[in-house]
Amino acid sequence: MVSDRIRFLRKKNNWSQVELASKLGITRSSVNAWEHGNSIPTTAMLIKLINLFQVSADFLLETNHNADVLSLEQLDEAEKAVICKLADIFLADS
Repeated sequence: MVSDRIRFLRKKNNWSQVELASKLGITRSSVNAWEHGNSIPTTAMLIKLINLFQVSADFLLETNHNADVLSLEQLDEAEKAVICKLADIFLADS
């Protein structure tokens, strides 16, 4: 659900609900309502969330349920670097 993704991304960034609300120019209660599934962000706010968290709409809205697709969006920079090094190793062997 969108509510779970928003909570996940907020916590991944170590932001409180107040901090996320401030970055979006909204109230903490709006963020809280989203995270509890009591309301959903407007289209304009979804775009702000996508840009702020630097994720795809598919990821935020959970529209891509293909488990075979590797997504790097949830990884930090160190984890992405490890994946890139592994890819380089495999590509060098081909």
